[in-house]
Amino acid sequence: MNNSLKKSYIPNIITSLNIFCGFLSILMTGNEEFKYAAIFIIAAAIFDTLDGIIARLIGTSSKFGVELDSLSDVVSFGAAPAFLIYKSNLANLGLWGIIVSSLLLIFGALRLARFNIQIEDINVKTDYKGLPIPISAVTIALFVNSYYRNGNIIEPFDKFVIPLVIILSFLMVTKIKYSALPKLKNKNLKEKVILFFILLFTLILALITNGIIFFYIFISVILFGIIRHIYFLIFQHNHESIKIKEETN
Repeated sequence: MNNSLKKSYIPNIITSLNIFCGFLSILMTGNEEFKYAAIFIIAAAIFDTLDGIIARLIGTSSKFGVELDSLSDVVSFGAAPAFLIYKSNLANLGLWGIIVSSLLLIFGALRLARFNIQIEDINVKTDYKGLPIPISAVTIALFVNSYYRNGNIIEPFDKFVIPLVIILSFLMVTKIKYSALPKLKNKNLKEKVILFFILLFTLILALITNGIIFFYIFISVILFGIIRHIYFLIFQHNHESIKIKEETN
């Protein structure tokens, strides 16, 4: 067995931990331990981030790794959050609850399939087209973790469950761009210091708000992508209109 093949086991093991966390989340949801179910989805997202980083660092990125990663994402970020939001709130709606919660799984799978066929270079991390499925899943997990009390999502946040699920599902199959994680090695000292203080400030807020701030951070990221998309649509449209007028004059 050559050295590169041995190294490839490292990111694949981490991806397997992603799948395992997704499975544990489903088990916890089945036992109505929704807080733990949410935590395991978040843990799966951490492993999902780590496997890609490590694969690129040790130079073992492969098509097999991409496919394995997508299969694990369907479990951890499709099935697990769909089951979590169904059991914690939408089960009260019967058939409609099943249909709405299933959107996270169905649209998540569609998003992953589109992502796989659009990859040109597995070693290059580019911006995402459509909301990444881990962000959708973690948003649901943070929402449940923050607002599930005494057997249901507390008021008035229970009114936002269906809109949240539908919007997240729809965003995954749009062409709205979301930025990939920035590479720390490409940043200068000043940018690293600023990033450090932002992270420190976020951790302080997390302690003050018992972690609820993280849900709003993810909502802000999602909204920023939408606003930026609308801005570029308007700006690009205006730019093209001006160009057409100049050409016709």
